[in-house]
Amino acid sequence: MAIKTRSYCVDGKRVMTIDEFKRWLKKFDEDKDGKISRDELADAVRASGGWFARRKSKYGIRSVDDNGNGLVDDNEIKNLADFAEKHLNVRILHL
Repeated sequence: MAIKTRSYCVDGKRVMTIDEFKRWLKKFDEDKDGKISRDELADAVRASGGWFARRKSKYGIRSVDDNGNGLVDDNEIKNLADFAEKHLNVRILHL
């Protein structure tokens, strides 16, 4: 099932709310543990058309993982949304 986002900006960035971003990420959570691993984030980067998915996912996890467990959980999702806006061609609407 495809997850629809609101639209694309003039600059080509995918626009979505934080809830849409969470739902989009959830489809990459292969082990269904509610957390995003580096490999799962790499899959998300690839799906969004990003280059250097492994490098970006490694950097992304390192940048947003506050508790140091190597995973992005619900408490760190805001940090990942900020990272996605800067590095993954996504714009998050904070409604």
